Amino acid sequence: MKLRELVPGQRGKITGYCCRDRAYLQKLLRMGLIRGALFTLVRRAPLGDPVVLEVNGCCLTLRQNEAEILDIESA
Repeated sequence: MKLRELVPGQRGKITGYCCRDRAYLQKLLRMGLIRGALFTLVRRAPLGDPVVLEVNGCCLTLRQNEAEILDIESA
């Protein structure tokens, strides 16, 4: 499942990544987007980009193409 399939207020869990750029993957991991992390989709901008996630009590903003790297499941 991809982040674009969630609606604001819905919770998800990160199950993996589809990224070949190790440097960017490390950036996501440093932000707390680790495998198994639970998050809430707070909101989307009017045109769908960017999205705001709440992870471990912190709000993160990701562009849609960055968010597509995350493989998730509904929680």
